[in-house]
Amino acid sequence: MLDMGMTIGGLQVAGQESFAVMNPATGEVIGSVANASLDELDRAVSAAKAAYPAWSALPYAERQKTLNALADAMEARAGELAELLTRENGKPLAGIGSHFELGGAVAWTRYTAALEMPVKVLQDNEEGRVELHRKSLGVVGSILPWNWPVIIAIWHIMPALLAGNTVVVKPSPFTPLSTMLAVQIMNQILPAGVLNVVTSDDQGASIGAAMAQHPDIRKIVFTGSTATGEKVMQGAATTMKRLTLELGGNDAGIVLPDVDPKAIAEGLFWGAFINTGQTCAAMKRVYVHEDVHDAVVAELVNVAKNMPMGNGMDEGVLMGPLTTPFQHEKVARLVESAAQVGTVQLGGKSGEGQFHETTIVTDLPDDHPLVTEEQFGPAVPVMRYRDIEDALERANASDAGLGGSIWTNDMDKAKSLALRMEAGSVWINKHGALQPNAPFGGVKKSGIGVEFGDEGLMENTDIQVILQ
Repeated sequence: MLDMGMTIGGLQVAGQESFAVMNPATGEVIGSVANASLDELDRAVSAAKAAYPAWSALPYAERQKTLNALADAMEARAGELAELLTRENGKPLAGIGSHFELGGAVAWTRYTAALEMPVKVLQDNEEGRVELHRKSLGVVGSILPWNWPVIIAIWHIMPALLAGNTVVVKPSPFTPLSTMLAVQIMNQILPAGVLNVVTSDDQGASIGAAMAQHPDIRKIVFTGSTATGEKVMQGAATTMKRLTLELGGNDAGIVLPDVDPKAIAEGLFWGAFINTGQTCAAMKRVYVHEDVHDAVVAELVNVAKNMPMGNGMDEGVLMGPLTTPFQHEKVARLVESAAQVGTVQLGGKSGEGQFHETTIVTDLPDDHPLVTEEQFGPAVPVMRYRDIEDALERANASDAGLGGSIWTNDMDKAKSLALRMEAGSVWINKHGALQPNAPFGGVKKSGIGVEFGDEGLMENTDIQVILQ
């Protein structure tokens, strides 16, 4: 069993208390993690603050070189990180699982390292010169979710470091181990205090809330539920922190009548069930034209029933358990309610421990909780529509606006409809395919700001304008 401490100022800190980390596939305890006090959070922030002047003064090209070295270091230990990730999160090693996540983390780090942040000349004429400079903020606080704990850590950490900030990371109490190991690996290269990690079981001292309110943290990056994001935003208001919030989604997919149901079935499946449905930008609702509804459902069921679910460490497994007990309970509750109203085409039952069958439900009313709430698990409702205007109205009838998708052979029509979807990202004939050069963020209650690419990098800076 692993016994892991926090990383504060380049040193391993055990903490006065600890908490256990469980394997959601087996229920066994796999590790013990330090449980931070508010004093230990202050120590981590102080270490980051002390490291900031030297790190921010480092030439930009040197920080780029350092990020590439971090990518090399993580890649060298990607197998170890992936196995630890599977054991604490439950996702399979194979398929779109832990090896996929670690490969993405390395690739995202390298892409971020290549971004530039030049001075922008707004005016240069006989009336004067005006320059727009991007300046680092100071200490950035990162609060992580449990569904993609390594790659989302990279999304938070790397642009912050490249911009010249120092970082304090708080992983989810359900999946701290892989993030802590990644931070330890990176600390073999980074100067002490540049990257710190504090862990908390979220039961005692409210470390996340304290980070949001901490006067020496200049920005919070948070990925998680909308409800928690609202609390982070409220806490940050007293110090006027910068915020990037990537919050919950209830993504809709709209399938037009010209599709080949068999050709799109696997894309629909992974759009909805990637990471066993535990992904903010997974497809949570599917609207299918009545002309192809039954055929699309039949093909989707055919794909889904052949996707093996089990312990992610076992060969051939492509879907795992729900990572947390409360998420398992939520999915089971929503599916049980849906089964009483709609038609269960596949699955519908809760398995042993934290497993739940892959579930497809049709004939649900639009106001059913499986449609209106973010289920965040292996269950998706498929709804019938007749008129595209009706489908758009129903797809947009949500407070969430993270992602959406259009499925059709008519690209012109797809783009026209995509522009009318109330979502930060819209995919055509796929769903949830994030890439490092495409800014990602939500509208409405799905968040504030964006990550990735130049736009995501700039969110880790303040603007200073020099007029001469």
